[in-house]
Amino acid sequence: MIGLDDNYPPIGFRDEKGELVGSDIDLAREAAKRLNREVEFKPIDWASKEAELNSGKIDVIWNGLTVTEERKKNILFTAPYQQTGQVVALKIDSPVQKAEDLAGKVVAIQDGSTAEETLKKMPELANSFKELKRYPDMAAIYLDIKLNRLDGAILDEPLARYYTTKEPETFRILPESFSTEVEAIGVKLDNTALQQELNQALKAMYEDGTTKAVFEKWFGKDISLPIE
Repeated sequence: MIGLDDNYPPIGFRDEKGELVGSDIDLAREAAKRLNREVEFKPIDWASKEAELNSGKIDVIWNGLTVTEERKKNILFTAPYQQTGQVVALKIDSPVQKAEDLAGKVVAIQDGSTAEETLKKMPELANSFKELKRYPDMAAIYLDIKLNRLDGAILDEPLARYYTTKEPETFRILPESFSTEVEAIGVKLDNTALQQELNQALKAMYEDGTTKAVFEKWFGKDISLPIE
């Protein structure tokens, strides 16, 4: 059972037919096929992902999961397979030109995301906001940016680029990135057997070009990392 946020395009989301699609969906299905396993996806509250995993309600977290030292206390990670970073997304006509311009503004992050950890390392910036709002999913954040209820949001670069490419007349992102992060698959701390199986699948998919093809399909560029 794979746990995910099913409102996180282009990594995992529902298309107009209600079908689950996205880069991590494609990769997970391909890995399951290679491992001769059935694959089933379960939408979860992203803020409760560690509890869902450790209670046994899901076996895997596979959904743009950033590797952090704090998460390593509760999650066993596979080898990282993609690279990302945190950027600022805003409306196309926003006067904001750099991160410091967010002072006195209403800014959003997704609850339970690494944007929160990024801001902890930048207290001067975080304390300058008029308000920091936490949302359960990115779709709600982008809707409120569009409706001028938010001045901006801090989020993963691939997600921000997806929305900007989809609606270039509405959204843009600042050119600077706050961080460079890597993402991996998460399993229970004691499940080293599953970790090793997934690493083998990831390695094979990287080496035969499958991962590259998936990323170019969804992001327009290859953000894969070599699997040792």
